[in-house]
Amino acid sequence: MCMLFGRLRDILGWLLNPFSHHKTGKEGYAHIRDPSEDFYLRRMYGRIVDCWNRPICSAPDAWFDVMERKRTKEPSGQDVAEITCTGASTRCLNLASYNYLGFAASDPYCTPRVIDTIGQLGVSSSSPRILGGTTVAHTELEELVAEYLGVESAITYGMGFATNSSTIPALVGKGCLIMSDSLNHSSIVAGARQSGAKIKVFRHNDAKHLDALLRQSIVEGQPRSHRPWKKVLVIVEGVYSMEGETCNLKEVVEVSKRHKAYIYLDEAHSIGALGPTGRGCCEHWGVDPRDIDIMMGTFTKSFGSCGGYIAGKKPVIDFLRRHSPAHLYACAMAPGCVKQVTAALQVVMGLDGTGRGAAKVRELHDNANYVRARLLEMGLEVLGSWDSPVMPIMTYSPAKMVALSRMLLERRMAMVIVGFPATPLLLTRSRICISAAHSRADMDWALEQLEEMAELCDLRFNNTRLKAHMEAALVDHVRRHFGEAAAAAASVAGLASGAFDPYSYLPGAKKALTAGSKAAQQDKEKDGRKHGHAAASSSGQQQPAGSGPASPQAKRARKDSLASSISANGNGVAHHHQQPQEPAVVVATANGHGAITAEVEVQMTATSSGGKGSKGAAANGKAGGKGGANGFHRGSGHVVVTKGSSDVKAFIRTEALVS
Repeated sequence: MCMLFGRLRDILGWLLNPFSHHKTGKEGYAHIRDPSEDFYLRRMYGRIVDCWNRPICSAPDAWFDVMERKRTKEPSGQDVAEITCTGASTRCLNLASYNYLGFAASDPYCTPRVIDTIGQLGVSSSSPRILGGTTVAHTELEELVAEYLGVESAITYGMGFATNSSTIPALVGKGCLIMSDSLNHSSIVAGARQSGAKIKVFRHNDAKHLDALLRQSIVEGQPRSHRPWKKVLVIVEGVYSMEGETCNLKEVVEVSKRHKAYIYLDEAHSIGALGPTGRGCCEHWGVDPRDIDIMMGTFTKSFGSCGGYIAGKKPVIDFLRRHSPAHLYACAMAPGCVKQVTAALQVVMGLDGTGRGAAKVRELHDNANYVRARLLEMGLEVLGSWDSPVMPIMTYSPAKMVALSRMLLERRMAMVIVGFPATPLLLTRSRICISAAHSRADMDWALEQLEEMAELCDLRFNNTRLKAHMEAALVDHVRRHFGEAAAAAASVAGLASGAFDPYSYLPGAKKALTAGSKAAQQDKEKDGRKHGHAAASSSGQQQPAGSGPASPQAKRARKDSLASSISANGNGVAHHHQQPQEPAVVVATANGHGAITAEVEVQMTATSSGGKGSKGAAANGKAGGKGGANGFHRGSGHVVVTKGSSDVKAFIRTEALVS
């Protein structure tokens, strides 16, 4: 109906003013934009532009600050309505960022090493890898990536999109055949088109269709000449970002081996997120990494940085060093970003001397499976696979998609909505991205809000076929990872209610790791990451809208938390968040390379002592040397930093008083 009325308005506009309607901007020039997309921009996107591109003003942790905006022009007569920031912000639960393992915010192990690397190697490489852009940090990372994946060698790139779009043309060209999944990412599509190879598309995650197409293509050979193909490359993804589904990698490997085709696996969303130790789709399905010819991944999703990698056999990687345009001509990854990935990988691999990395991977799987099970029990149509941190919720109608997005923001939840042109016009969806940084209280609160909004937007489709499919997939998933006994007890309802815990079926050694994960979750909640979901939370965060007034006991608990002391020794971490109305004092102390984050919505006086190079700070709240204090605060109080070999930051808005 919207499209019909839009077309009618276009026709009437042309009839009333045929010489000025939809001018191209240059006399005699053709339209520079595609007419169908131009229609979408003029008649639809301008009215819902506030649902996209929302800026944030804090690190993308479990919670972040979303900047508030207002519309300054109505969409009528404009291609895109203009909206501007008001200067205010809203603290929202972050269900939008690709922060799967929680490394995007400050980390006690990663952050100090990144700061040291920037001091040593600078902010930017300022050159391609072959022209002075290679540093010791780059070679260290490439060796660690190869070790982590269990392959011979690896090469890194400064951008994830360019990793695909520049590698594929270097590997295949004219006379070659690319078999591409129908839902592959646009970077793969761009690289395949640039290569000049013949492209054939098989149905999403359908190994039988892939087998049939390969057989037919090999028999027919190249177009016109019917000569044999020079090489055949099958390209799939570990986790499909708009579907949340994992690749059926075992079947793809079997088919590719049968037809002597190479496999290119894009693990942008699966590396760090799938598998018991986060090693991606191969580990998730029990596939030998040596069976994958080209392993691609990015550092933006699980490791809190930027860039990407290609891993595989050494001759292949050496060939890419000489022929890949993004390696030869593009600027190398910034040293600080390189070190962030290296440190995050060390944590995941346990090279930091702790079990934090294993606990993060386990927490991510627990969180993702719990939320998926709860959403299915609500009757929502949730796409994806078990263990996948990406959960698209189908809305179908663009009107429902927009209404859901606006209501989510009103309830302090940040979620991505996906519409045209990323998806077909009538296959719109809202997408949840789960993180290991989320606590169970975060998720329970979010699920309560989503349940209410599902009723308001009429999103309970109760797809019985989907639920039956997910029940069968859960049993298969549990059987592969936890054994037959666990599979016999597995159910979506049990997972949603907490009655079924697959980790209770693991051997003793793995149970101990699970216990460590649960202990870490409890510590996370004690450290204030619950952000005020419980009535008597000591974090002091404002309660979610509609939760009612706090009880007298809750007020006393909050008041008692206003004077707080937190400390971390060695490589420990302490995190404190409070939002009091009364004056507050937070004393943060750290030794060694501990990092402390204090989030206090008070006006603060910050002092730094004991750190080499510590000095008085300007009004922006920054202190020199290794000891530092940053503040943007409201109210009154102070932060004292002692034994300043650590960074202490207070993240609050408005003005600062720092001395």
